[in-house]
Amino acid sequence: MAPPISGNVVVRPALEQRLADENAKYGAQRPLSSARASRNSKGGFSSGVPMHWMRDWPQPFPMIIEAARGNRLRDIDGNEIVDFCLGDTGAMFGHAPAPVMQAMRRQETRGLTYMLPSDDAERVGELLQEHFGLPCWQMAVTASDANRFALRAARTATGRKRILVFDGCYHGTAEDTLVDLVDGKTVARRSLLGQVQDPSLTTVMIPFNDRAALIAELSKNDIACVIAEPVMTNCGMILPEEGFWEFLRAETRKVGTLLLLDETHTISTGPGGYGRAHGIEADLFVLGKPVAGGLPAAVWGMSQTVNDKLFAARPDSEHGHSGIGTTLAGNALQLACMRATLEELMTPENYARMLAGAEALETGIKALITEHTLPWHTARVGARLEIVFSPKPVTDAAGARAAADATLESFLHVALLNRGFLLTPFHNMMLVSPDTTEADIVAFLAAFGEVLNLLPLEAKR
Repeated sequence: MAPPISGNVVVRPALEQRLADENAKYGAQRPLSSARASRNSKGGFSSGVPMHWMRDWPQPFPMIIEAARGNRLRDIDGNEIVDFCLGDTGAMFGHAPAPVMQAMRRQETRGLTYMLPSDDAERVGELLQEHFGLPCWQMAVTASDANRFALRAARTATGRKRILVFDGCYHGTAEDTLVDLVDGKTVARRSLLGQVQDPSLTTVMIPFNDRAALIAELSKNDIACVIAEPVMTNCGMILPEEGFWEFLRAETRKVGTLLLLDETHTISTGPGGYGRAHGIEADLFVLGKPVAGGLPAAVWGMSQTVNDKLFAARPDSEHGHSGIGTTLAGNALQLACMRATLEELMTPENYARMLAGAEALETGIKALITEHTLPWHTARVGARLEIVFSPKPVTDAAGARAAADATLESFLHVALLNRGFLLTPFHNMMLVSPDTTEADIVAFLAAFGEVLNLLPLEAKR
């Protein structure tokens, strides 16, 4: 008797041909973007793009965007796209949201940056306290800077040098966090460019959800801060095991180690982020990307204790130069847009729409995965979800890496884009905005089913 079929697997050579076909279709739909990409590669911006990450999209060349509104993009070739990437969270509440655009128009007659507080500052401070719980706040231009500044605050408050991060993390360009775990050792990330000091001298990395490794490092009593996403989203989506955050919080408190939650992605959970929704009491908090409706801005919050120690350590005779803050941080335009976002976009009503849409999207994707007998699953945190190429949830970065399949990711991405739907350029991650309609989700599921029908599959026994 033949062994039972355990699921379908993708046939490799045929998949590569399907990807080549979809890439050709993509190019045929975008002659103007293709010509522009060819011209741009010969001068101006390096590699033809204003920021080198724009080369990381799976499609053969970037499509050039003419306009964006709500959850729609339009490229210069006239292709209209339903956007499930949303600027990798920067436009989580939609492109050009009306409250933010109105705030920008009001502020344009009042000036953009003064290096002094604007009239919105007091209200924004109150809103940050109401949303996220911590009493003391500062602003930055990006979450990278906010993480960098918050780590300085943690070291200042504790008098310790080392920090702890989780394997597979990404916290922007904060140098201390750009490390990898290789054969049980913390090493500088292979892709890190131009780094002089070895970040492993001040950073230790352990697997997510690993309680024994956490205790082993905390017991050395030299960790200033654990910095983490409450759900890991940058090496695939890795959910915390039940009780992990309660355990971590209790153990860090025993040894005087601070906890910094980076909620730049997990703000998809609700108006107060994952930590507020799940009762995680952080000492420091960072949020960037969507906090000002897509305008470059970030915030970092801290407990009263950390705040008092930070400002007590600053000599009164010194003018800045502390390694914390930049001239454009906290400018009037940021504050105006942040106020509009916190008051009018990060609302329970908007999140209710987003979460309902994400649930419907996940339900439909799961049904199609089952229909095609694929050994995949979905992972979701609030309005954010992704398709994982493994039958069971992954619990750490090693499992996420083992499940990854770059060719399959590229095929799904380009094939769905050819049918009018944009995913993030990694992990097949999707984000639902308040502008995402039921019709958008139904149309996406139809396209996803069509793409799965193109997969060259064979039964695995």
